[in-house]
Amino acid sequence: MNGTTEMRYVNAVTKALADSMAEDASVIVMGEDVAHAGGSFKATRGLLEQFGEERVIDTPISESSITSAAVGAALTGLKPVVEIMFMDFITLSMDALVNQAAKARYMFGGQGSVPMVLRTPHGGGLSAGPQHSQCLEAWLAHVPGLKVVCPSNPQDAYSLLRAAIADPDPVMFIEHKAMYAQKGQVDTAQTVRIGEARIAREGRDVTLVTYGATVGICLKAAEELATEGVEAEVLDLRSIQPWDKAAVLESLSRTHRAVVVHEAVQAFGVGAEIVATIADEGFDELDAPVLRVAAPFMPAPFASSLEKGYVVTADRVKDAVRKTLA
Repeated sequence: MNGTTEMRYVNAVTKALADSMAEDASVIVMGEDVAHAGGSFKATRGLLEQFGEERVIDTPISESSITSAAVGAALTGLKPVVEIMFMDFITLSMDALVNQAAKARYMFGGQGSVPMVLRTPHGGGLSAGPQHSQCLEAWLAHVPGLKVVCPSNPQDAYSLLRAAIADPDPVMFIEHKAMYAQKGQVDTAQTVRIGEARIAREGRDVTLVTYGATVGICLKAAEELATEGVEAEVLDLRSIQPWDKAAVLESLSRTHRAVVVHEAVQAFGVGAEIVATIADEGFDELDAPVLRVAAPFMPAPFASSLEKGYVVTADRVKDAVRKTLA
């Protein structure tokens, strides 16, 4: 039944999985501890009892095997939703993703596709160290044939996951482990198209282009900047590949300044692609250089005191805005 309900980010993921499985018998869930344990972050809790062990499948600890099996299942008519416990372990799935899933539609001349979703949490803030805190979405966005989405709130966690499962091609669904407890209103009738950004906050002085957990950081920075008389527009990309270039350029045409903010390391990241596009197609709108706020080019530290200096903060975003307005 459709309706608006307050729920946590993780529960919105669970709800999207359950609703998709109830509507389509070809949707299955696979991964390490997703069945009996309900997933490492409990995003799949209750699905085994509701849909049975033929559709909610515990797998061996082998990310390569899980993803390869999902690609095969997708090619033969199922719609697998794979869970990889931490995005760091996606390194072990890359052959199946990059060389098989991403290429299938092209290599089969459009007569075959891989309608699978790979869910995985990224990000830091939990002192989980360099092997459990990475944001590797730029790797995936670089590969033709893969779509990459990253919800910033419970509503989009629900609506984007429904859209990802309905997509006929492979979609990487990037969650943020530090956001699983975040609460918000979720309207199960609300739909979202992959590749469509949203304006999270309107403004006139500068555009903050961001996605995922840094949307909330940018909103906090924007509220604090407002006390200084600076109105920042916050644009939530939602989708990294494809990304909503038109929305970014339209916002830039109103504000004439931009700062790109993401949690992943800055070097060779998503921000570099956006800044290069603005320089190429939005240059005439610019009144100042486009700046980036992201992680330094180093592994994520274990120690919380060091990690606080590594992650993106509202203060860093405000400093970049002040610099572009100077």
